[in-house]
Amino acid sequence: MANEQGGPRGFRMSDSEGAGDALPEMSFATLVLSLSTSALLHLGVPPEPTEGAPELNLPLARQTIDILEILRDKTQGNLDDTESRLLEGVLHDLRMRFVAARTKSGA
Repeated sequence: MANEQGGPRGFRMSDSEGAGDALPEMSFATLVLSLSTSALLHLGVPPEPTEGAPELNLPLARQTIDILEILRDKTQGNLDDTESRLLEGVLHDLRMRFVAARTKSGA
């Protein structure tokens, strides 16, 4: 039995690997956290404390933060309180980390 996830305009994506590789349900929070994770990687934050730090890439980190800001602007008035707080909290954290990383790198 294959997992299917609905996409835009009814497009269906099938998981040929089966139900054993179930992914979390897609939601606004999942999207925000995925983009946040990408930005953190570009800021040199390792996904696991025991792993080495990824290479710092400030332009890509800035671009991902910009994407989250566009998402915030385009969804203004359409988010519930929890989604809005999540997005604002993630943006605040990423901005602070970006400033710290830029200062530390001397860029």
